[in-house]
Amino acid sequence: MGTIADNVIASLRANGVTRAYGVPGDSLNGFTEAMRKDGSITWRLVRHEESAAFAAAADAELTGELAVVLGSCGPGNLHLINGLFDAQRSRVPVLAIAAQIPSAEIGSGYFQETHPQNLFQECSVYCEMVSEASQMPRMLETAMRAAIQERGVAVLVVPGDVAQAEAGDDRVTVVERARARVLPSEDQLQRAAEMLGSSRRTTLLVGAGAAGAKGEVLALADALAAPVVHTLRSKQEIEGDNPFDVGLTGLLGFASGYRAMEEAETVLMLGTDFPYRQFYPQGARFIQVDLRGEHLGRRVPLDLGLVGDVGETIRALLPLLQRSGDRKHLEESVKHYGRTRAKLDELAEPPKEGLLRRKHQAIHPQYLARLVDEIASDDAVFIPDVGSPVVYAARYLECRGDRRLIGSFIHGSMANAVPQAIGAQLAQPDRQVVTLSGDGGLAMLMGELLTVRQHDLPIKIVVLNNSSLNFVELEMKAAGLPGFGTDLDNPDFSQVAQACGIRGWRVSEAADLEGALREAFAHDGPALVDVVTERQELTIPPAISAEQVKGFTLYALRTVMSGRGDELLDLSRVNLRQIL
Repeated sequence: MGTIADNVIASLRANGVTRAYGVPGDSLNGFTEAMRKDGSITWRLVRHEESAAFAAAADAELTGELAVVLGSCGPGNLHLINGLFDAQRSRVPVLAIAAQIPSAEIGSGYFQETHPQNLFQECSVYCEMVSEASQMPRMLETAMRAAIQERGVAVLVVPGDVAQAEAGDDRVTVVERARARVLPSEDQLQRAAEMLGSSRRTTLLVGAGAAGAKGEVLALADALAAPVVHTLRSKQEIEGDNPFDVGLTGLLGFASGYRAMEEAETVLMLGTDFPYRQFYPQGARFIQVDLRGEHLGRRVPLDLGLVGDVGETIRALLPLLQRSGDRKHLEESVKHYGRTRAKLDELAEPPKEGLLRRKHQAIHPQYLARLVDEIASDDAVFIPDVGSPVVYAARYLECRGDRRLIGSFIHGSMANAVPQAIGAQLAQPDRQVVTLSGDGGLAMLMGELLTVRQHDLPIKIVVLNNSSLNFVELEMKAAGLPGFGTDLDNPDFSQVAQACGIRGWRVSEAADLEGALREAFAHDGPALVDVVTERQELTIPPAISAEQVKGFTLYALRTVMSGRGDELLDLSRVNLRQIL
């Protein structure tokens, strides 16, 4: 009979796992040797375990299937924690095998000793240590089932000696996802229908929980004459070919989405846990539908909360509704969206000649994002870094065709884009994978450029290089503070890429941008385009609070008083076109 590790690898193979991400270490020798002997699961080496966890999360999000990441004892698996938090908060099924020091040494302060079963509790749906061989394969099956059923992270802590112990039971179980119909009660559905039927202005706020239910959402929007505001995570599901769509609200959104919410008498929340309470309208009625009852009413007081699958709930609700004849709220919201969209598109142009035009002016990031949208394929997977790239992805990358948009949208971690792109490209090698990487994010885990090259992944890495932690600077300005500690002294990232064996382009003039992007996207292999973008570009939210106005006023005064008045001139020059 084989070892515990042999049985784990056989079980993973039986459950369709063909890739595992990580960095090897001696405490993982039982698993890496079992993997080598089995030959069916490819070891995908990365340069940092954090990247391995991000890659596994992206793999799971794209495929919907269980992804696997391994970390050696102590610092090795501790590095996984940031990517695992992201996977857990994005609700994707990931199994993490965290190796442990020899079982006889646990509790002695041994070399590299940590206690992963405690460390990973907050970012997992299951986290337990296998203390002896007889607990397997039952604990593995329990962990896989938890990850698959609860759509989250399951952590199995395995001491190296236990992994290499002889298995007492070598059974292999295929864990299939159990599916159930989840519907609100009939009386609650009737109550929802009555509330919606009496509402003159209803707006739908649609989140990631509506995945797979686009047809039902559109039918409901038509019946209620309701504009559809989508969250960032539901953009890939709801935006494309949707005549009721009016864009996003929130910090990343724009005016039309905000207005459609503010003008609503009733807001129907479908599969969303949208966190920004300041963007919910005052005085409106709220109905929320979510598969997880614990999410009901977390953000705003509800008039009615319904536990149910979004698609199933809408199908049960539609026969109870009469099609609204009052289409004014919908029509005005859609027209406002058209005007807002036109204004956003006006900003996505190269710098124009004139009084405000400087020689060798940095490129507007909106123009860069628009070109990426135009050039990328209709099945592209877009992955923006957290910060300014997410804003431009939200506003300018259109989710038409089979496009996907993934990222660290809830956990909000820097440096997610390239590691997630690695997992996305390995999971679906025939798709185009494009990052919008911040210069800070790229530099934080820049060693993964070597991973991209080693696995010869044709990822297209587009770098917004503004020599700063740009979004942090904007937050400082909004708080009334001059920028501090945010300068980045960057190299020419295209030269760094070429040193790693990746084709690189550097673009500092708008006239050269389209040609460079087209050449890079057509390149048969990994490519990086380092784009010098405007540092002072303001990413303005759809509603400016009095506190933010006060903050910008204080920022201006403090900046002048600190002898940096030229920064204000640059800020005015760059952004004057946003208000003229």
